Amino acid sequence: MRSPIKYSEDIIPVTDLKINPGKVLSQVDKTRRPVLLTSRGRGIAVVESIKDYEEKAEEQVFLRGVVQGLMDIEEGREISLAEVKKRLGLSK
Repeated sequence: MRSPIKYSEDIIPVTDLKINPGKVLSQVDKTRRPVLLTSRGRGIAVVESIKDYEEKAEEQVFLRGVVQGLMDIEEGREISLAEVKKRLGLSK
């Protein structure tokens, strides 16, 4: 599980990334928290581990599927389990 963001540690100027990218990447890997890069006091990018990025992307796809399924049910677009099995060639 990811730790909550620590604003005192996880917001850094982009110049720090330019000077010592290994330190920033090590921090992201060690803490499992994203780092917000700033330029002139404004957020410009987020650096996070590829594992965390992939987990978020998979979760988002799953949640969109759930929402779509709930909308389908609400709008009457549903079929019986027997019909699903028949369409998938699983019925005997």
